[in-house]
Amino acid sequence: MDWSAKQYLAFEDERIRPARDLLAAVPTRDPRRVVDLGCGPGNTTELLLRTYPRAEVIGIDSSPDMITHARTRLGGIGFAVADLTTWRPDPAAPVDIIYSNAVFQWIAGHETILPRLVHLLPAGGSLAVQMPDNLDEPSHVAMRAAAQAGPWSHKLAGAEGSHTPIAPAAAYFRMLKPHAARVDVWRTVYHHPLDGIEGIVEWFKGSRLRSYLGLLDPAEREAYLAAYRVALAPHYPVDAEGKVLLAFPRLFIVATR
Repeated sequence: MDWSAKQYLAFEDERIRPARDLLAAVPTRDPRRVVDLGCGPGNTTELLLRTYPRAEVIGIDSSPDMITHARTRLGGIGFAVADLTTWRPDPAAPVDIIYSNAVFQWIAGHETILPRLVHLLPAGGSLAVQMPDNLDEPSHVAMRAAAQAGPWSHKLAGAEGSHTPIAPAAAYFRMLKPHAARVDVWRTVYHHPLDGIEGIVEWFKGSRLRSYLGLLDPAEREAYLAAYRVALAPHYPVDAEGKVLLAFPRLFIVATR
């Protein structure tokens, strides 16, 4: 099931905030070339363009739909569809910043891929990564509970395999310290006010719920989402204005050569 740029951008303001926080911590100044690895629909690429107006900014994503929207949003920028696990820059065009916002939670093998990316950088270059760290949050526990609770359980038995567990911050520090002059790792919990339980459902339709919904037929999807709403309700009380507060932990890593 390919990504839907339209669904993802339904919460663009909320999704761009951690992207800005990640970028603010990058110590590399005046880069010649910046790669947005997993650029999505181009919202983070646009942020990089504003921050580094003199740099060449390139967007890479594995989703054709995301790249189509990114090209529409930012004409004249070099966008390409590529496998993020094997991507390498052109040796004739070295990259000073590899930036990846909310991507590597979908990709296994961090212990191999992240050090490899650091070694693609010149001295002073930075790898900047942000990953949602919410597999144990009620929003995600409820996804698994709904998957196991209906006649679709056999179809969804392998859905969790696409969700890469995030290691503790200390593990990433130890993983990258031998390969970098400086490693900065931190975790932040954002709290997003959303429009009731349906707001949570709509948020995750653009991300984690894809793993489940893509395995179901249309009728099963609606039934699964109904079960998901029921599983969410005890954990997200709706206030008098119809709002719920979604806690969203994220892990940040900046490794500089």
